[in-house]
Amino acid sequence: MTPTITAFERSPDSGKGLARDMRVRWALEEVGQPYDVRLLSFKAMKEPAHLALHPFGQIPTYEEGDLALFESGAIVFHIAERHAGLLPDDVNARARAITWMFAALSTMEPPVIDLAFARLLERDEAWYEQRLPVVEERVRKRLSELSGRLGDAEWLDGPFSAGDLMMASVLLRLKASGLLDQYPNLSAYVARGEARPAYRRAFEAQLAVFTAASRT
Repeated sequence: MTPTITAFERSPDSGKGLARDMRVRWALEEVGQPYDVRLLSFKAMKEPAHLALHPFGQIPTYEEGDLALFESGAIVFHIAERHAGLLPDDVNARARAITWMFAALSTMEPPVIDLAFARLLERDEAWYEQRLPVVEERVRKRLSELSGRLGDAEWLDGPFSAGDLMMASVLLRLKASGLLDQYPNLSAYVARGEARPAYRRAFEAQLAVFTAASRT
């Protein structure tokens, strides 16, 4: 059965591949699973039909038969569990890949999102100039730790996995900030993720939605 995911009708990221449906698209492309997309307006995201799928009124969601999921991490994990290609066969390597998925979402993403919100929503606040360096330093701390762990390896733990997919997706949010450029091995790591054919297909699919919406 072909799964259906939800995505923004008009993405606020202007087609940069930062909306969280991108992670799910990428995972589906990596495993070669066709999928359908149901586009939603911001209004539709808060209506009962969508809230029944996602209680917080966000995207993405994932529907396959009588299974409905929300949260990008949970969806990517489900895809990786159901299809070969995103989790190693070795039990211990598999557990480590899953650990990196959690690290991306629980340890790396919170300060990255905090920085994005500060720059986007708090710029006009009187305390912005004092707060921004503190937020940036939290991000640098995590980047420094991750950079030290990655070293000169191609991926976080052996071959590319769902852990790399989630981590690269989080780090992509920092490209515009300039902070990622301070860690050449992490910049190269993200570039390797972007160069994967599955990523390019997912990116082009998401970009096509934004381009079409911009013409209307």
